[in-house]
Amino acid sequence: MTADAVPDVERTDDQEDVPLGGYAVLAGAFTTAAAVYAGLARSRGLRLPERVPPWDVALLGTATYKAARLLSRDKVTSFVRAPFTRRTGEALGAEVMDEPRGRGVRRAVGDLVSCPFCLSVWVAGALVGSYAWTPRATRLVCAGLGAVTLADWLQYAWTWTQQTTEE
Repeated sequence: MTADAVPDVERTDDQEDVPLGGYAVLAGAFTTAAAVYAGLARSRGLRLPERVPPWDVALLGTATYKAARLLSRDKVTSFVRAPFTRRTGEALGAEVMDEPRGRGVRRAVGDLVSCPFCLSVWVAGALVGSYAWTPRATRLVCAGLGAVTLADWLQYAWTWTQQTTEE
């Protein structure tokens, strides 16, 4: 099928094919998972918190940032992305740059797993669901991811300090 023969529903501009059908499948999967979780939570009598303290929001946000970054850019998690992406380069620290490959759902998953901003929605959904079910355990996991985030910033600060003093 040539690029001109691609239906308009699969194109958003004249530059590249966009797997809108694959995106719809992913959005449907996310929505289905949320609905199943909500139904299961309700059937088990889970009571949602009346409020979420700002500290927990900050902790969840930091953990979401780090988990999405680890899944989408870390060398060690490349095996998760490999069926859907190809390596295009190295980035700062231990991060790598991957780009999606394939067509349809495979390409859509490649877009998702190679984009920390896109993946953060899924990670946040999982963490918030876990927080509602087991807040103490989720806080512990989030604290660990928060510690890794802080350690990363300290590593960058140390490297910057070394480079500055060598100049």
